[in-house]
Amino acid sequence: MSVETITPEQNLTALALSEEEIFTAHEGGKLSVSSTVPLLNKRDLSIAYTPGVAEVSRAIHANPELARTHTWAQRLVVVVSDGTAVLGLGDIGPSASLPVMEGKSALFKAFGDLDSIPLVLNTTNVDEIIETLVRLRPSFGAVNLEDISAPRCFELEERLIEALDCPVMHDDQHGTAVVVLAALTNAAKVTGRELEGLKVVVSGAGAAGIAVSEILLTAGVKDVVLLDSKGIINSERADLVADSGSVKARFAQRTNPRALSGGPAEALQGADVFIGVSSSKLAEEHLKLMNDNSIVFALSNPDPEVLPEVAVKYAAVVATGRSDFPNQINNVLAFPGIFRGALDAGARRITPAMKIAAARAIAALAEDELSADYIVPSPLDPRVAPAVTAAVAAAAE
Repeated sequence: MSVETITPEQNLTALALSEEEIFTAHEGGKLSVSSTVPLLNKRDLSIAYTPGVAEVSRAIHANPELARTHTWAQRLVVVVSDGTAVLGLGDIGPSASLPVMEGKSALFKAFGDLDSIPLVLNTTNVDEIIETLVRLRPSFGAVNLEDISAPRCFELEERLIEALDCPVMHDDQHGTAVVVLAALTNAAKVTGRELEGLKVVVSGAGAAGIAVSEILLTAGVKDVVLLDSKGIINSERADLVADSGSVKARFAQRTNPRALSGGPAEALQGADVFIGVSSSKLAEEHLKLMNDNSIVFALSNPDPEVLPEVAVKYAAVVATGRSDFPNQINNVLAFPGIFRGALDAGARRITPAMKIAAARAIAALAEDELSADYIVPSPLDPRVAPAVTAAVAAAAE
């Protein structure tokens, strides 16, 4: 049988939120710009603006590297979206995505002490997005791609990394992947397993699913089976043979070492881990096919692939993406520290080693109190961002 989903109205009720409270908080937007220098008299104006500012501009013209220390650009992250894959809402366009991007910028400031501005673009053309950001490059220090639909997001990130000399990361891919690796590292310890020996099923071959599979393979997991809406990603599947250059086809060559075919039932038979990063639902009978003391990460938000109260009948460790259940796997554990660490180190790329370092730092913070209901620290734990920042900066160097 399929599990009932939670409606948005039920979710608001569970968290005791009212529409009035939400809309009041968002009225006028969630961001503002404030000055870091006083502007109280003529002397202040002369230093911050003309004529004093001309001295700084002349100096940057003579030595462009001074822009890193005498403007905010080096510490400014732009949160970029075209509004095509926003939360669980889908393609709602740039204007409707702006409240989400404002929220992301607020999180950068609160958790990473980084200035950030949202930049929503009225185009879904990859070439146009790249051209826009290349032209704007002097104004920012890093790019956080957000809520951009697959498979375009893969091409966009790859090409932007090559086009820009600054950190670029699609958080829906890599932020999710980093926290999943941290959580799975500790879930394996709780269940007495080694990470490398896990049989893992990833449901969803979009942005998050591909990145989760990638980081697990990089971390040493040898048996990853990837599912999309047509079933198991298999190198002999007709649609992937026909589209051999696609991201899914490439991953068909790197995953599914037992050459499984079929759907969720075939994938989950004898599996240790289920990781859901799609809108599909996990039937209860499929949970019964997994190994004893299994691990279930049902991360679709706000409606998990399976509700925790059902999953715990069969699984030893259960996690979701929601704050009202134990073990919240939330990107905010990763992205503020990853970007802060990369910028602190003057890195021009966010590398796989930096992502692995971030995951290990997050996992380490939960080790002292590790249990089935505590495999990652809370997103509000003040230790998280500094620990991730330090680990990423060290990996960058």
